[in-house]
Amino acid sequence: MAASPDRLEVGRVGRPHGLDGSFYVTRPNSRLPGEGAEVFIGGQSRAITRRAGTEARPILRLQDSDSREAAEALRGQPLLVDLAEVSPLGEDEYWAHDLEGCLVRAGERRVGTVAGLLALPSCEALQVLRDDGGELLVPMVGDAIVRIDVPGREILVSASFLGLAEDA
Repeated sequence: MAASPDRLEVGRVGRPHGLDGSFYVTRPNSRLPGEGAEVFIGGQSRAITRRAGTEARPILRLQDSDSREAAEALRGQPLLVDLAEVSPLGEDEYWAHDLEGCLVRAGERRVGTVAGLLALPSCEALQVLRDDGGELLVPMVGDAIVRIDVPGREILVSASFLGLAEDA
């Protein structure tokens, strides 16, 4: 999830929780910060004054949001954090915005372009807009991805794993 090269989307404001301005976070990212941290919402920096709930279903309250109506007014907006404040990625981890727009190839054959990264129940998957029309979901697993070259803006996938061998 990403909003720009310098900010990362860590969730979205969901429905209000209670009367004090708290809300559920939808699509939470594991890098969603805790109480006291700053998030950007609607172009403004706001401190997290409360974090409760679980990792899968977090509840937040932000500075200057002290009513159910205030939380409802923020509903649907992305919660962003500065990438500089986020712990570095591990080996074989990528920001979604770094993969978007990358050319996808199966061997020498061009397959399409990455439109986004989807969080599926079992893994994340590249959403590839195929050159011949349609869409292809490529799971972010070693059997499907042969190589990712972010600086070269290219991803090599396994044609046989993805069932693309017949198209060669």
